[in-house]
Amino acid sequence: MRVLIVGCGYVGLPLGKELARLGHDVFGLRRSLLAAAELQAAGITPLHADITQPDSLKNLPRDFDWVVNCTASGGGGADDYRKVYLEGNRNLLAWLADSPPTTFVYTSSTSVYAQNDGSEVTEASPTAPEAPTAKVLVETEKLLLAAVAGRKAPAVILRVAGIYGPGRGHSFKQFLCGEARIEGDGSRWLNMIHRDDLTGVIIAALDRGAPGEIYNAADNAPPSQLEFFSWLAAKLNRPLPPRVTADTDIWRKRGVTNKRVSNAKLCAELKYEFRFPDFRAGYAPEIKRLAAENSPPV
Repeated sequence: MRVLIVGCGYVGLPLGKELARLGHDVFGLRRSLLAAAELQAAGITPLHADITQPDSLKNLPRDFDWVVNCTASGGGGADDYRKVYLEGNRNLLAWLADSPPTTFVYTSSTSVYAQNDGSEVTEASPTAPEAPTAKVLVETEKLLLAAVAGRKAPAVILRVAGIYGPGRGHSFKQFLCGEARIEGDGSRWLNMIHRDDLTGVIIAALDRGAPGEIYNAADNAPPSQLEFFSWLAAKLNRPLPPRVTADTDIWRKRGVTNKRVSNAKLCAELKYEFRFPDFRAGYAPEIKRLAAENSPPV
């Protein structure tokens, strides 16, 4: 297949490398050419454009069988999200209109679920977030689903949980630097997915995902905050983080939620089997690496 990956960063680069290894003809689109050599070394043909600037797309090659948009906003507020996700996807759809791919995979976020009662959420659960950034993601999903309905793009949406892996993991890094806190009784759920599993899920969605379908991309067993930090404390021989009062008003303003994201549909329909089914399996290699780095030379 001829594949375009929009956003060849933390997820897109290893995704492209794996697709190239599988024999696909892979192109990687980035706003900067600074990483061109890194992409080429991974077997990816680098392309330079900015999806927020539609004119920059005009002279790029087209006729792709598969397109993946895993662009990251790089932080920022609702205006940045609107520019990168909503307008960016709109620009991509317009650019691909004359030669639409057979599959278009977009990585959304589980932040579209605002549930804060610890309940399980599925793809059929309501998406009514209060955070302005998450509201933009819901708008973006609606844009892509409308394109499917109008037969303008065969979009498949992945609602991705918190990504972790080599050098990445918000709660893990907070624990390492002593900034982690246990909120209330620590019962708030944490939903995660290892980067290597996310690349596998994206490939499964490209291969077997149906246009207009939405899949939750999260691992098999979300832990509670207390469970997560207790395991880390035991593994790294460190004290538990201090406890603070759980303030749901602050959670709401920050877009923090408390829900268990189900991946049952993804496992059943895309037939994906997780390499790292839970955080223990996923963080074990990172802890081993840290231990090796901190070991005195022999």
